[in-house]
Amino acid sequence: MEQLFSLRLASVSANLTEVENQIETLLEHGNISDAVYGNVIVALTEATLNAIKHGNKGDSSKNVLISASISDKEVEFIVEDEGLGFNHVNLPDPTDPANLEKVNGRGIFIISNLTDNLEFKKNGAKLIMSFSLNVNEGVVA
Repeated sequence: MEQLFSLRLASVSANLTEVENQIETLLEHGNISDAVYGNVIVALTEATLNAIKHGNKGDSSKNVLISASISDKEVEFIVEDEGLGFNHVNLPDPTDPANLEKVNGRGIFIISNLTDNLEFKKNGAKLIMSFSLNVNEGVVA
């Protein structure tokens, strides 16, 4: 896989702009459909925001590490925070009527529905998200 970018960002939500700017390198690189690009921008922004807000608890002295790689078949993103992780196995279902009005709890659900493969490492403090570049195999928004 060819590395597209690697970022180290302070845990400040304003840094999401830098992530969005870097995602545009995907368009410059080519080989990515609008549907995949849409899924990537939503999932990566959500994962970064979760890392800032929940993983690093908004502590601007802590960093979020983000890297992106691409091959002929897929694009992969790794988002890692400095937090302790979370229980990613037993997350409440945000589509359950009891959870519909809750403010939090939708991020991982959204990410898992937009990615073709989602892995949790370091007890959930590190996410590996893969998106197929073949639209017929990937999730279409």
